[in-house]
Amino acid sequence: MKQLTRPILFILACLVWAACSSTKSLKPGQYLYTGAEVKINPDSSGKIDDEKQVKSDLESKTRPRPNKSILGIKYKLGIYNLAGEPKKPKGLRNWIRRQGEAPVLLNEVKLKYNNDVLTSYLISEGYLQAAVTGDTVITGKKGKAVYTAETGNRYKINKVTFPPDSGILTKIINQNKDKTLLKVGDYYDLDTYKNERIRIDNDLKEQGYFYFSPDYLILQIDSTIGKNLVNVTVKVKDIAPDAGLKPYSIRNINIYPSYSLRRDTILRKLKPIEYHDFSIYDDRNTFKPKLFDRLVFFQKGEPYNRKDHNQSLNRMVNVGAFRDVRAEFLPIDSFKNNQLDLNIYLTPLKKNSLSFSVTGTSKSNNFVGSEVKVTQTTRNLFRNAEQLDVSVSGGFETQTRGTSLGRNSLSLTAEAKLTFPRFIVPFYKPNSTTAFIPKTITSLSYQMLNRGSEYTLHAIKGEYGYNFKENQYKEHNFNPISISYISTSFPTNRKDSLFEANPLLRTTLENQFIIGSNYNFTYTNQMETNRRNNVYFYGGLETGGNVWGLFTSKNDQGQKTLFNTPLTQFIRAEADLRDYYKINRNLIWANRLNLGYGYAYGNSTSLPFVRQFFAGGSNDIRAFPARTLGPGTYKVPDDAIFADQGGDIKLMLNSELRFKLVSVLYGALFVDAGNIWLRKEDLGEPGKPETARLGSGFKLKNTFNELAVGTGAGLRVDATIFVVRLDVAFPVRKPYLPEGQRWVFDDIAFGNKDWRRQNLIFNIGIGYPF
Repeated sequence: MKQLTRPILFILACLVWAACSSTKSLKPGQYLYTGAEVKINPDSSGKIDDEKQVKSDLESKTRPRPNKSILGIKYKLGIYNLAGEPKKPKGLRNWIRRQGEAPVLLNEVKLKYNNDVLTSYLISEGYLQAAVTGDTVITGKKGKAVYTAETGNRYKINKVTFPPDSGILTKIINQNKDKTLLKVGDYYDLDTYKNERIRIDNDLKEQGYFYFSPDYLILQIDSTIGKNLVNVTVKVKDIAPDAGLKPYSIRNINIYPSYSLRRDTILRKLKPIEYHDFSIYDDRNTFKPKLFDRLVFFQKGEPYNRKDHNQSLNRMVNVGAFRDVRAEFLPIDSFKNNQLDLNIYLTPLKKNSLSFSVTGTSKSNNFVGSEVKVTQTTRNLFRNAEQLDVSVSGGFETQTRGTSLGRNSLSLTAEAKLTFPRFIVPFYKPNSTTAFIPKTITSLSYQMLNRGSEYTLHAIKGEYGYNFKENQYKEHNFNPISISYISTSFPTNRKDSLFEANPLLRTTLENQFIIGSNYNFTYTNQMETNRRNNVYFYGGLETGGNVWGLFTSKNDQGQKTLFNTPLTQFIRAEADLRDYYKINRNLIWANRLNLGYGYAYGNSTSLPFVRQFFAGGSNDIRAFPARTLGPGTYKVPDDAIFADQGGDIKLMLNSELRFKLVSVLYGALFVDAGNIWLRKEDLGEPGKPETARLGSGFKLKNTFNELAVGTGAGLRVDATIFVVRLDVAFPVRKPYLPEGQRWVFDDIAFGNKDWRRQNLIFNIGIGYPF
């Protein structure tokens, strides 16, 4: 540890020294630019609303930006200066210098340009009498820009007037004026005015005004009425073209399902297949005509509307059968009539493709390794845009941390998945009108998981279910039929020793059927990268044996069986809520709350091994080895040969501060807390009190008193397409210690070798923990 710590401290000291001495390399007459300061109404006693935020916004709009810094240390400038002037065009010195930043100089500041930018921004926010003046202040070899903003009063909206009903277009505008973004009493805001023009344009597009544009609208502002008020008048420009002022309807819908530029002339000469409102030009009969009932929402004779336009494009893109999608609207004669011909050009993907992938894997049980996967994809299997994926994969993993280091895992998986781009429901034909393609998915898979000298698990799984997106944020997965058969084999003389070390494995690793249903819901707005706060939520519910148990017989032990194999009966629920708050562009505060509850009944005394909850590991509570934490206040013996402590109930909280260091290197500081519990105390086998796990049962009043807490720091290489993570953590609260002694802050001793060996947990991971 000392061998690693000293070089790191030396490098940090060099960076601090280089950053602090950054001005020594400046030439005479050069001054290091340290940033901008904005003063708002300094000679007036009156303050404006949200002054702190306005000041921050103004300062962020000044250019150039000063050298980046953390805690006042200009680390990138330090790297630049530390490298020095390179003597050769290539080499290590050049590479180090490129990771830094050249000094930003005061003479790069354009005061007039910044004055105009800041004044324009204040006017757009309603300070119509604003004026900004700038100057520079030099101290030693450093300088800054100081901008003085005289804002005046902020103007509010007094009245909003829409155009009189002089025709169909203005009538539509007036019919929807109750949805206006311009509210009497609100502050003048240029962005709101721009969005109001877009809102009106959207309303008109829904009524057939294909060629209308927001630029054809003008919002006139009268600020002369006094009392810091404005009147807003919405008008259609006199110079708006005639084509934009009339609605259009659809005349013909022509579809080219196997289009390519090379075949353009041939396709246009074909006699089309007439199907409903579509004329389909496809001499190869690539797709069944009824497919387009689900992809194209337009009908002959109806007015053009943007909703049908967007939904049709989204469906054709998301169906997964086309490489290129293009919709063309052609006016028949923009002067004499108001009709459009719709031409849809679709270029199919190749029917067959073979993909090969090598991926890194990182699991919560501290197994790290790689997987090789080969997938054969067959598209448009039955000419309705179906897709068949047949894959074979194999992986090898090794455990990087745990009670049994050196454990290896070998997996082999084969899967066939058939996706239909529609709902297939017996005795019912659902009709989905959303922009997203609903899917029916059937799958069959086999997996062999070999844990070396411990056991080999074989799992056969079949599912039939549905996937559908309610919108871009919400996704549903429902599998009414999910069947799994799990069997386990053990090396000679290994089974008894495993069960003696962990009696719970006798029920979790026995052969069993899991037949039931599952549903999960996902909500996320993470695709909105411009949001300050992003949220992700996952909720899942699974049942096993609840309905099928009615049709099974019982064996001699009173268990319900299927093909002489016990049927697993349980209910399992899980929720995962994550929040990502962007403090600034390079600093994110990420939080997670994970809850789980399982109830085993009938045949089962505990959840199946593959459905249990576990705690600890690289994606969980990182200060504890994987699957060694809990249940409750129970502690796995130090000499245990096998640690897989599962539970029926789980509570976990994670908080992590993520920040950029340099280039693709990121850092993190984190705190994890949580535990797992059994619904009922494990009293062990009859007559064997030593097999009991005392303190393992769940009691609501003891929940927070039995939480484990750990903290630590990490480094991440985030190259966008992959993330490699190294976290180091240590416990600060151990739930298995006696009450009153569970917080262990006083025991922390980084300089003690024995403490480090017993408490420091290193986790290697692929991807972020959450």
